[in-house]
Amino acid sequence: MGRIPTGNDPNLLVGFSTGDDAGVYRLDDERALVVTADFITPPVDDPYVFGQIAAANALSDVYAMGGRPLTCLNLVCFPADKLGQDVLAGIIEGAVDRVHAAGAVLAGGHSVDDEEPKFGLSVTGLVHPDRYWSNAGAVAGDHLILTKPIGSGVLFNANLKNKVSDSAMKACIDTLITLNDRAAETLAAFAVHAATDVTGYGLCGHALEMARASGVCLEIDASAVPLFDEAVRMYEKGITTKANAANRDTVAHDSSFAASLSPSLNELMIDPQTSGGLLVSLPAEQSTRAIDLLHDAGLGHAAVIGIASPAEDGCLVSIR
Repeated sequence: MGRIPTGNDPNLLVGFSTGDDAGVYRLDDERALVVTADFITPPVDDPYVFGQIAAANALSDVYAMGGRPLTCLNLVCFPADKLGQDVLAGIIEGAVDRVHAAGAVLAGGHSVDDEEPKFGLSVTGLVHPDRYWSNAGAVAGDHLILTKPIGSGVLFNANLKNKVSDSAMKACIDTLITLNDRAAETLAAFAVHAATDVTGYGLCGHALEMARASGVCLEIDASAVPLFDEAVRMYEKGITTKANAANRDTVAHDSSFAASLSPSLNELMIDPQTSGGLLVSLPAEQSTRAIDLLHDAGLGHAAVIGIASPAEDGCLVSIR
């Protein structure tokens, strides 16, 4: 991003520099806007479910900044000559379901004709200018909490090959359409030092962004990371995703994977997620209480998955 002119407006509290989930712009001493945009290709055939997942995925960026969504705009790429208006209507209906669940409103949008359908949202949220979260700020000694399981990438690909059970796929989709609002609201009671959501770059890739922005090393215990049912089995069957190789290249120079890690767990650490959970760094003494409250809020998969330690040369993420 070094070649992009970013300006020097002092009210831009979060911009390009940390690779954060959204921008934050201060309006006054009490309010700051959280602004983001995200859209995806269909991970499922059902238009309504696609809309739900895409909307939850976009809304998550606001929650990852500690904000509250206010307004949304549809971002639509759609092959109008190939798919009927009923399909588009189903996608938007699914998105509206999640937008309303977030307490936000749909204010319009924009569409273009495209060979491949894509859908998402531009979202504007609100946060206090002194209480927003960023992926910078993790401190050595912090515990790392992840609020949703990982493995959706390989499950979606395996589902195309009819390799995943209906129950495992349903559990995965139910988790992906779950907003990160309860996670954000629960964690707001704690001294969150850094936060991000886990999406296309996988757990390792997003942990690397946090580690780099914070100047620490994140040590992740792979055995503690919550996984979707059957995700390990799919990698054991030889199924993978197009993004795995690119994600591994992205993290190769700044991360290490223990030799004892199974090949399947190794791949799951870079498995691309859609509408993943929040990854947060907070003081170690607060993590037990935070997990208890996350579980009480219905987020039963939330777990402490590692710690932050002083940065080491050449290794910002260590997975063991």
